[in-house]
Amino acid sequence: LKFSLGAVMETGGNSLPSGPDGVKRKVFYFYDPEVGNYYYGQGHPMKPHRIRMTHALLAHYGLLQNMHVLKPIPAREKDLCRFHADDYVAFLRGITPEMQQDQLRQLKRFNVGEDCPVFDGLYSFCQTYAGGSVGGSVKLNHENCDIAINWAGGLHHAKKCEASGFCYVNDIVLAILELLKVHERVLYVDIDIHHGDGVEEAFYTTDRVMTVSFHKFGDYFPGTGDVRDIGYGKGKYYSLNVPLDDGIDDESYQSLFKPIMGKVMEVYRPGAVVLQCGADSLSGDRLGCFNLSIKGHAECVRYMRSFNVPLLLLGGGGYTIRNVARCWCYETGVALGTELADKMPQHEYYEYFGPDYTLHVAPSNMENKNSRQLLDEIRAKLLENLSKLQHAPSVPFQERPPDTEFPEADEDQDDVDERWEPDVDMDANDECKPLPSRVKKEFLEPEPKDSEDPKGGDRAREMDSTFAENASLKASNSGLLLKDETNIKLEGNSNKPSDQPVDMNLE
Repeated sequence: LKFSLGAVMETGGNSLPSGPDGVKRKVFYFYDPEVGNYYYGQGHPMKPHRIRMTHALLAHYGLLQNMHVLKPIPAREKDLCRFHADDYVAFLRGITPEMQQDQLRQLKRFNVGEDCPVFDGLYSFCQTYAGGSVGGSVKLNHENCDIAINWAGGLHHAKKCEASGFCYVNDIVLAILELLKVHERVLYVDIDIHHGDGVEEAFYTTDRVMTVSFHKFGDYFPGTGDVRDIGYGKGKYYSLNVPLDDGIDDESYQSLFKPIMGKVMEVYRPGAVVLQCGADSLSGDRLGCFNLSIKGHAECVRYMRSFNVPLLLLGGGGYTIRNVARCWCYETGVALGTELADKMPQHEYYEYFGPDYTLHVAPSNMENKNSRQLLDEIRAKLLENLSKLQHAPSVPFQERPPDTEFPEADEDQDDVDERWEPDVDMDANDECKPLPSRVKKEFLEPEPKDSEDPKGGDRAREMDSTFAENASLKASNSGLLLKDETNIKLEGNSNKPSDQPVDMNLE
């Protein structure tokens, strides 16, 4: 397969019967004005302030008036424990900077303190960004919108009982679990430069969630995401990994993204899509080494939008914060079907975007180490794996768990959805084995100044009656494993930790 950039950028997905791609989508956007006040600490590359900068751009480009703007209801402890271990969540709730010297053993156990520091308001921060992602899933489930956006979310490295890679709570897993209450199959797509390991592990053994991650591979955090890691048991071939090398550009990236995702949508036919839009895959990122333009990155959003499937857009990485704000502003415009002027409007963070004061930034002339032969081999291998999925898996629903109640403060409407009931809370009492600390391997630069047919399927299988009753889940750091699969060995060359397998009643 040979692609020219012009051809790639103009081909859209095969839109479903709901209408042509030009049709406007109803978009719900989750934002908490306090989110920009959280601070990981001096010199730390993760800056929640970028979310506030993004919001300011959205406001001054006039995009907020075209969306329903919602303040997320913070996720409660029991909500977080749908995936995370009780003792880990309790630790996050109680730890403070003042008391961390007395909790060194717990800090080590939960991998908190290095990449994932203790800072003021840590637990509230987790509640806020997780609440936005789960709230977005609730709105999609209720068909209140076509696209839900939470740029504060997308923290894909967090595990059941440990923090990892700047991520404490895995809002993506929580959001997908909510979507699974209504949708037989959910697709997760990750375009962050880092492998979406936490989400892949959580759903590694089920065919109800397919995970696809495009990422830098080879001596790079978190070290997972080999093309040979394809899932296990009933989840075999439902994990796809696209390992890439330094300097990949728009044309090379789309020569993989579109054929692979087009085939995924054709074969898997998800009821909903979650797209993690980590902006550290952009050219010039402080911790990244790819060479994507903002338009090239956003083309992934445009393509997935074109299938007219309920879509949850989440943030993720991104450490050159002026470019993160540019990217997520432009991608919000893509979600709305609005093309934005390159000349940036005056706003409170205008000085961050000098000297050009434009929305777009040209890619660099860095070498693309992804040869045409390598790209062809990766594409062929993944399309071969997808060809082994004969049918979209089908799970007949007899009864579904109650929805999460998120009564957002919304000026446009005043609805109250049901919350999870106590009897459907995830059982997270499994023993939590601490894992060795996995610190991001990038060498940080000196701190820069901020001025710089879903119901079909011929091979329908019986759904586990336990899930029909309560959708109870158990998860471990090696994934959410099916109850009849014990002592598993992961296929391929993965360096995923394999702890005790536990139940997952989701087939």
